[in-house]
Amino acid sequence: MEGYEVVIGLEVHVQLKTNSKLFCGCSTKFGSPPNTQTCPVCLGLPGVLPVLNKKAIELAVRAALALNCEIEEYSKFDRKNYFYPDLPKNYQISQYDKPFSKNGYIDIVVNNEKRRIRIKRVHLEEDAGKLVHISASGQIATAEGSLVDLNRTGIPLLEIVSEPDISSPLEAYEYLLALKSILQYIGVSDCDMEKGTLRCDANISVKLKGENKLGEKVEIKNLNSFKNVQKALEYESIRQIDALKNGEKLVQETRLWDANENITYSMRTKEEAHDYRYFPEPDLVPLRLTKEMVEEIKKSLVELPQVREERFVKEYNLPEYDAKVLTSSKDIADYFEKCVSLYNKPKSISNFVMVELLGLLNANNMEILESPIKPESLVKLIKLIDEGVISSKIAKVVFEEMFYTKKDPELIVKEKGLVQITDEKTITQMVEKVIKDNPKIVEEYKGGKEKVLGNLVGQVMKMSNGKANPQIVNKILREKIK
Repeated sequence: MEGYEVVIGLEVHVQLKTNSKLFCGCSTKFGSPPNTQTCPVCLGLPGVLPVLNKKAIELAVRAALALNCEIEEYSKFDRKNYFYPDLPKNYQISQYDKPFSKNGYIDIVVNNEKRRIRIKRVHLEEDAGKLVHISASGQIATAEGSLVDLNRTGIPLLEIVSEPDISSPLEAYEYLLALKSILQYIGVSDCDMEKGTLRCDANISVKLKGENKLGEKVEIKNLNSFKNVQKALEYESIRQIDALKNGEKLVQETRLWDANENITYSMRTKEEAHDYRYFPEPDLVPLRLTKEMVEEIKKSLVELPQVREERFVKEYNLPEYDAKVLTSSKDIADYFEKCVSLYNKPKSISNFVMVELLGLLNANNMEILESPIKPESLVKLIKLIDEGVISSKIAKVVFEEMFYTKKDPELIVKEKGLVQITDEKTITQMVEKVIKDNPKIVEEYKGGKEKVLGNLVGQVMKMSNGKANPQIVNKILREKIK
C-alpha cells in the first residue's frame, strides 16, 4: 500500500433491547415462525398510524451519551423512500437532516497508539423485513426464488455512522470491538451478529498519500463478523490500489463480500441521498428531548469499559493486557470483581479467569453468566493453592473437574486424594532417586547450567503424580546436589 492512503467509514446498525417494535406493540422476540409478529402498522396497511416507543428513545439517548455525542433538543423523523420486497410501506421511517444526536467519538488503541474515531451521527430508524433466498448457499446470487419474512419489520434500530477517520482494516476491527463493548456494557443491545442485532456496512476509498480529495467510495455489505469486516476491507483496499496503479477508473458502487472466496463483487451502483426522496414523516410529531430527561438518562450510565480498564490497572495492579481482557465484557469484569471482593488476590484470580475459566467457556460455547463455577468456588480453589493443600498444577485438574461436575473443590481434592505432599522426608527419597538416575544432568548443573534443574524438578513432580510441593522439591534438590 506504499504511496496510498486508505480511508474507511463504518455504518453500524444496532437493534435496541426493547420488548416491542419502534412504532407498534408487536414483539421483537427472535426466532419466531415467519410473519407471526406483525400487525397492520408494521405491515403498512392503509389508515394506520405509528406511535413512538418511549423505551427505544431512552436506550438511544443512553447509547449516544456513552459515545460522547451531543444530544439535540429538537429532532424529527423522515421517510426514506425505496422499493424492495421486504419493505411493505415502500418507505422506511428514519432520521435524515435532523437526527437526535451527533459529533461523538470513540478512543481506541492500535499498535500501542491511541486513535480517536469521530462519530458523525447516531439516529433512530425502523428495520426492514428479511428475504430468505432459496438456494444451497442462501445467497441471492444463486437463488431460484426468495421468501419474505416481515417479523423484523419495524424493529427499533440505532444507526451509528463514523466519520472517515479509520485508516486501516485493523483500526476498523478495533473500533467495532470497542463499540460493541460499550453498547453491551450500558445494556442497550446484546450486539449478536448471528441474530442480526448488530450489522455493519463499510465504506472504503483509497487516495494518493498527501492528497486532500477522497477517492471513489465503495460500500461493502454482507459482513457477518468483525473478522470478515477486516478481511473484506483488506481485500478491497488492495483491489482498489491495484486498479489505480493499472490506470483503471473506480466507480462509486455497492459490493458484496463472499466469505467463501474471500473476495468482493459488484452488486449495484451506489445510491445518493436524493435517490431516496427524503421528506418529513407526516404521521409523527417532532421529537423534543428535555434537558431533565437527558440528565436523568445520563445518571443511569454505568462505568464504561475504557474507564474500568484503567481502574483495574490502578486499583488491582494488573497488567494492561489482563485489564483489557477482563473488561472486554461487563459480565466478565463483574465476575472478577466479585471474586476479588471475596479474596484479595487480583493477579491469581485474573490468571484463572482469563486462562482456565474463559478457555473452558469458549470450548463449550458458553457465556460467563452460564459458568458452572461461581466466584465463591473459584476463590475456594485459589485458597487451597495458597494454603499449600494443592499445587497450582493439581489446581488445574481440580478446576476442570469443578467445571463439569459442579462439585466443591475441597470435596474433589479429598475424593481423588490430591492433597499436596509437603513431607520433606518423602520428597527427599524421590529427589535422591532422581539424582541417582540422572548423573549426567546433575554434572551439567554443577558445571553452571542452572536451567537443567527444571528437568530434575519435572521428574520428581512426575514421580509424585504432581502432588509434591514444587518449592520444597527445588530446595531439597539444590541441597542434595551441593
